[in-house]
Amino acid sequence: MSEQQLIQLLKEADKDVLRRLYLEYRSAFISFAQKFCSNANDIVDTYQDAIILLQEKAIQGDLDDLRCTLKTYLFGIGKYILFNKMRKQKKIVSPMKLEQETYDYNDMALDFLEDQPNELQQKLQRAFATLGKKCKEVLSLFYYRGYTIEEICDSLHYENKNVVKSQKSRCLKQLKEKVKTYS
Repeated sequence: MSEQQLIQLLKEADKDVLRRLYLEYRSAFISFAQKFCSNANDIVDTYQDAIILLQEKAIQGDLDDLRCTLKTYLFGIGKYILFNKMRKQKKIVSPMKLEQETYDYNDMALDFLEDQPNELQQKLQRAFATLGKKCKEVLSLFYYRGYTIEEICDSLHYENKNVVKSQKSRCLKQLKEKVKTYS
């Protein structure tokens, strides 16, 4: 069954399709979310909320022009919900110190985009790979890991949050310019 057919059946509130998607992506989402959260109950609750939100988005027509796979979209929803839940509970997103982490940015991208990335995503990945280490850290912490500006300031030992904002802004501008060069 094609993605468009699945979306159409989700729009029609087809319970069998919803159940099928729930079961098909559940274990992969749990594995994905364990990188950010160690509480299994939070992960399962988040996944259930993400599935419900996915169907609501389909019913509202927000998935009609979807530019990624349903799985990628679902994981994005789940990650966003999980980070918000953890932030509200004032939990730290990463259980280990940042200095001990080793970043493999290609693995990060592949974890989220297991399916073949579209043309824009490929350009973004190539452009991101050419950024300096500090830019990669700031942008990854903010966009991929869901850190706040304050959390980045503390983790990377910046002088204050304004320095982090400036750094993030410069890095994002640099990334956008690099993406344009791949056009």
